[in-house]
Amino acid sequence: MKITFLGHNTILIDVSGTQILVDPFISGNPLSKDKVDVNSLNPDYILLTHAHQDHILDAEQIAKRSDSKIVSNFEIATHYQNLGIESHPMNHGGNWNFDFGNVKYVNAIHTSSFPDGSYGGQPGGFVIEGEHKNIYIAGDTALTMDMKLIPLSTKLDLAILPIGDNFTMGIDDAIIASNFVQCDKVLGVHYDTFGYIEIDHEEAKRKFYNAEKDLMLLEIGESIEL
Repeated sequence: MKITFLGHNTILIDVSGTQILVDPFISGNPLSKDKVDVNSLNPDYILLTHAHQDHILDAEQIAKRSDSKIVSNFEIATHYQNLGIESHPMNHGGNWNFDFGNVKYVNAIHTSSFPDGSYGGQPGGFVIEGEHKNIYIAGDTALTMDMKLIPLSTKLDLAILPIGDNFTMGIDDAIIASNFVQCDKVLGVHYDTFGYIEIDHEEAKRKFYNAEKDLMLLEIGESIEL
């Protein structure tokens, strides 16, 4: 399983040749718009954690061009189905076996509305099991006790957690979250994109190191393999 960071909460996952794009926000991201060519992305699936613009901005364009299938909550999936895009609706606690592996839609504490203010369903995260590796994509969320449910059914190899604070968890709560999900290998996301969520990288890494955890802060376009 190969995971590439494309800025903010945008992640490209390769599972045995299947391309999964999470929360595509590139063309409007000042940190990634000149580093990532949106037109070069041809995912088989697009996973959306919630409906905020900084998570769905490029989803319609990419999905229509690449014939991608969108996977999200019922309301978001229905929104894209109405635009002529094939979608798979899910809701909290639900699992589905896709051709690349199993996906579970899990709880997140946040808000969710489309840019026009219309209802975007309840936000969520994803637990993906594929290629004998398991990852947790938290999406935008506060620290929540529901995270403790994840290791009861899945042993994680990587937790992808927001660390920018203000709109989501910050560094300290993300460390607690990694305890809750029982995963010491963390990929930090949702930081530095806007002034509200700028972080001190060295301090963040130090805090995780002192907690005996590994925090990865990838450059845009950089990849890791599990």
